[in-house]
Amino acid sequence: MSSRLVGVGVGPGDPELVTVKGVNALRAADVVVVPVMDTGERGRAEATVSHYVTQDKIVRVVFALNERTDRARREAAWDAAGERVAGLLREHGVVAFATIGDPNVYSTFTYLAQTIAELVPGVVVETVPGITAMQDLAARSGAVLTEGTEPLTLVPVTAGSAVLKEALAGPGTVVAYKFGRQAAEVARALRETGRIGDAVWGSALGLPEESVRPAAELDGAALPYLSTLIAPARRDGGRGGKL
Repeated sequence: MSSRLVGVGVGPGDPELVTVKGVNALRAADVVVVPVMDTGERGRAEATVSHYVTQDKIVRVVFALNERTDRARREAAWDAAGERVAGLLREHGVVAFATIGDPNVYSTFTYLAQTIAELVPGVVVETVPGITAMQDLAARSGAVLTEGTEPLTLVPVTAGSAVLKEALAGPGTVVAYKFGRQAAEVARALRETGRIGDAVWGSALGLPEESVRPAAELDGAALPYLSTLIAPARRDGGRGGKL
């Protein structure tokens, strides 16, 4: 029987936002892999998973989660992590990989699955969707993501502030991920496009250090790397105006 690698989205941090299907997948797996940086500190995925499975079932695997400039180092880390998970799949029938948010939205799981497909022929790869940071921030701030025919654009600010500014010039809601280190540039883009008034940002959602604030309060200081921004669409047509 083929081994299975299951990417499980465990949400943005609040353990209550893991779906029932996600919890069942974590508990049904033989082992649960959680990604950690080479510095070794406990990550958000591990902290969430610990609410649902015992520590002896959790396997910490180092990934180059914060490596963006040295491609060779990053890919070497992916290869090493892939070899580690491939070894687990040879020992166990079902290995779950816990990822914050959703495994198909800017997730390390994507790269892991590609590596495993080459290392373990016949492996079955599955994913369990998770609640994303933009959904959680919308709920906590009261921001409406989309109405009627409005588009929704998701931008990782690691791609550059010019990409964000282009999106903000459009008609729909814009969500920015990973913008903390470029908070000053993001605030500038919001002001230049006239979108700062209704925009909100949040970090550490669902955790004791949670912060949810109007984007107008951005003062240029760096924010946590995983900060999320929502700039709602311009809505001036009344209820149902975008239908």
